[in-house]
Amino acid sequence: RTVGPSLGADNIKIGFHSTWIGFTAIAIFMIAYYQLFGVFSVAALAVNVLFLVALLSMLQATLTMPGMAGIALTVGMAIDANVLIAERIREELRNGNTPQAAIFAGYDRAWGTILDSNITTLIAGMMLFLLGSGPVKGFAVVLCLGIATSIFSAVVVSRCMVNLIYGSRHRLQTVSIGQVWREGAEKIEKDAK
Repeated sequence: RTVGPSLGADNIKIGFHSTWIGFTAIAIFMIAYYQLFGVFSVAALAVNVLFLVALLSMLQATLTMPGMAGIALTVGMAIDANVLIAERIREELRNGNTPQAAIFAGYDRAWGTILDSNITTLIAGMMLFLLGSGPVKGFAVVLCLGIATSIFSAVVVSRCMVNLIYGSRHRLQTVSIGQVWREGAEKIEKDAK
């Protein structure tokens, strides 16, 4: 029932470290699996966490364990959006689309799924805020803010980076997005010749 300040500080420290360990593990996996698009995803994820912490700082929110849990959940949800985009781009490449068309279609077609999943989570977060009390409300606030920053970072920030790297190339032959099934790659090579 009663938590002293030193135990509370230890919990915050442990929660902070667990979030960074999770972030690092996600970063390693994304870069290994999606190559350059993994780098874009990790950069967008870092921007997401930065925006979330900045919003919490602007609101002068105290970082508690439920808040740390909200940040950890936000990190997981933010990377989910990037995985949806990358897999959609891979699918378009497998279908034989050119790299530029695959990137455009990947972002365009993943948007609906990203929006659906985040809106349903936002509704759950709002209900937690309305019906919960104390720590549950703190978790709900961080979750709702995290969803807003997640959508922005996954779609806008990562797309800006992709356009910065690939957008200026007129004859783009390949994209660094990990292994695409052989048939799609062979079809792209045949079309390029």
